[in-house]
Amino acid sequence: MERIASFSVDHTKLFAGLYLSRVDTKDGQSVSTFDIRFTAPNREPVLDMPALHTIEHIGATYLRNCPKKSDVVYFGPMGCRTGFYLVMFGDLKSEDVFDLVVDMCEFIISFEGDIPGAKPEECGNFSEQNLPMAKYYTAKYLKQLTENRRLKYPD
Repeated sequence: MERIASFSVDHTKLFAGLYLSRVDTKDGQSVSTFDIRFTAPNREPVLDMPALHTIEHIGATYLRNCPKKSDVVYFGPMGCRTGFYLVMFGDLKSEDVFDLVVDMCEFIISFEGDIPGAKPEECGNFSEQNLPMAKYYTAKYLKQLTENRRLKYPD
């Protein structure tokens, strides 16, 4: 079988950043998949599940309500728990979504109140949430992203 793009990245060289993972095109429509890498794989602890879940809920809510909402296809966690995938319509680069990701992070960090979608009728694991840790991880990531601007996978 063909090796998938995400397994072709050398994770031993990867740090927190915003990377273009792939662009797929079908029938003239392109979608770009971004690797929003919160932690350095295999060197830093992964995100704990309650915080990861909270980031997913608040981040997805922001992205589905922001000015670019019609371009958003999907936002969700990586199985390895080191970050998230953001899928957007268009043939895009990391620079094209940098401000959007920064805005999403700032929204998560400043979020107060009930976590969107965290009721039994809205989520299959509604009670596993942790807003303070979600804010901690997101603030740590945002600092790395803005100070280092890692926007391309390492060679």
